[in-house]
Amino acid sequence: MSILTSPFQTKYDTAPFSQIKQEDFSPAIQEGIRLAKAEIDAIVMNPEKPTFENTIAALAFSGATLDRVSSIFHNLNSAETNDEMQKIAQEVSPLLSEFSNDVRLNGDLFARVSAVYEQKDQLNLTPEQATLLAKKYKGFSRNGANLSDEKKSQLREIDKQLSKLSLQFGENVLAETHAFSLHLSDEKDLAGLPEGAIEAAHALAKSQEKTGWLFTLDHPSYLPFLTYADNRELRKQMAIAFGAKGFHNDTLDNQENVLQIAKLRFERANLLGYQTHAHFVLEERMAQNPENVKTFLHDLMEKAKPAAAREFAQLSAFAKEHDGIKELEKWDGAYYAEKLKQQLFDLDDEKLKPYFQLEKVLEGAFTIAKKLYGLTFTEIFDVDKYHDEVKTFRVSDENQNLVAIFYTDFFPRKGKRNGAWMTSFKSQYIQNGINERPHISNVCNFTKPTATKPSLLTFSEVTTLFHEFGHGLHGMLANTTYPSLSGTSVYWDFVELPSQVMENWCYEPEALALFAHHYQTGEIIPIELIQKIKESAAFQEGIATMRQLSFGLLDMGWHGQDPTQITDLKAFETEQFAGTKLYPDVPENAMSTSFSHIFQGGYSSGYYSYKWAEVLDADAFEYFKEEGIFNKEVASKFKDNVLSKGGTEAPMVLYKRFRGQEPKAEALLRRAGLVD
Repeated sequence: MSILTSPFQTKYDTAPFSQIKQEDFSPAIQEGIRLAKAEIDAIVMNPEKPTFENTIAALAFSGATLDRVSSIFHNLNSAETNDEMQKIAQEVSPLLSEFSNDVRLNGDLFARVSAVYEQKDQLNLTPEQATLLAKKYKGFSRNGANLSDEKKSQLREIDKQLSKLSLQFGENVLAETHAFSLHLSDEKDLAGLPEGAIEAAHALAKSQEKTGWLFTLDHPSYLPFLTYADNRELRKQMAIAFGAKGFHNDTLDNQENVLQIAKLRFERANLLGYQTHAHFVLEERMAQNPENVKTFLHDLMEKAKPAAAREFAQLSAFAKEHDGIKELEKWDGAYYAEKLKQQLFDLDDEKLKPYFQLEKVLEGAFTIAKKLYGLTFTEIFDVDKYHDEVKTFRVSDENQNLVAIFYTDFFPRKGKRNGAWMTSFKSQYIQNGINERPHISNVCNFTKPTATKPSLLTFSEVTTLFHEFGHGLHGMLANTTYPSLSGTSVYWDFVELPSQVMENWCYEPEALALFAHHYQTGEIIPIELIQKIKESAAFQEGIATMRQLSFGLLDMGWHGQDPTQITDLKAFETEQFAGTKLYPDVPENAMSTSFSHIFQGGYSSGYYSYKWAEVLDADAFEYFKEEGIFNKEVASKFKDNVLSKGGTEAPMVLYKRFRGQEPKAEALLRRAGLVD
């Protein structure tokens, strides 16, 4: 047995990263599959008649070694990858897909699960047990257990292909992100850029033994450039490079991968008896079907479109008056929006950043979690890490009991994908009377400290940190019996509620006073700046809403209809964006070829869930505001009925238990300034 498949001899049972070699992963995953198969065989061969315990619960706890090894591998492949890791991913991904199908297409196992399911009404199950039974049964029936042998073989082949295509898609996006850089040697090209962005670009150039300044497509480099650089031609160059990822008709091109993924998903759904991939996915979501999603998106679009049109006209007029810009292009949006925001609110990120030192913002998130949920975060130094930049924390409750181990990984580097996410190295579950506590990680890409400054965050990055921390709390406060129902294992249009609701505290004076202190003077952020943050919160919300809706509609375009006749990816996108279009099209750019959320992540047919969850989070935070943003009673209700419950009951049941009513969309429209 390898280091990965043996019980970890570490404090808190954390992953022994320093002892793991890359070559350990493939044999460990194969060994994990072998162990999991043996556990499945034991369930199938059990001579006793099927019961909840010997079949459903046994199945829920099977494959623990494989799950642990896989989560460690996949997390590292996102945060700390290299050519060798990607090669291993290509090797093990089909094996994992094949194993999943071995389980789901196991007729004898399904027979035992069905036998228990058929007697569910006589079993006196708890709500969590009833949910687990229904999910296990659907896991088989929705994924081919009732198919003929010939169709089962087809399904296996489709899943194998999808697994490889999705991996290839992600690797291409990462390679494209790293392939481009803008190397500047003339100081006048830096006009408009903040001092911190210039310093970071110089440090990056120096690290690559180049003179001058280097800008990349990583967000901490790209976003300040698009927002502040006065040189319009250079903004254009950066924006086109960013929007052209996977769309170059070369070896890293993703057009064919996208078309193949969409068609294979459709074929898979048809094989399983569903009209489209979206029909298959949404059957297990709050939204239920594509029609409801489309209605939801179009209703929001109807309400946001007039505001977006007014905002775009205002921005266009401002750019024309300011610089004589005849037609606003995509590389102008962030630049002139920032200038207009400064004019309207006398507010810009450079004024705010000194008050948002990364370490202080994180401490603020920790303090808010303590006030709401009684949690204490203590940095620890006796836990193995996969990179020097990672920090580790022991999370404890009011009685000093271990709640979770929390990892933070905040800076961009080679081998780390863009964006921000929460993940786990170990799930929470209860077995043999022991409540196994989770190991949760937040991964982001914030500006690194420089020789003269600590890491100072834009306000958008502050909300990103709180967003991912909200997901983290969902994982940390999990308190369920079965791992597959624990933490963030909920319907995908419910999973964004805990994350998005946390962002609301970033706008509250009472919360900001806890952490928004000037990094040099220690001065608390002035109340007039807080007021401006609140006033500007709905600035260009119509445009932002249209952008989000366009992504949701593109996702439904790929997955909510038959994609087999699509041959021209760009033409198809143009058609999908028609209703939400504000800026002129950029011929060199495509969205789908780097739309990792839906073609690599788990958001296919689910991108709408960001807006869906905004309705939930706006409604939930109104409750907090009514009673006080640190009200212990409301926080306790949210913790007990949402955060700790995972996927043990239907989301709407949990939400109504917390809120006392179904969510109302008016709360979101009010917050966004789209209605009075």
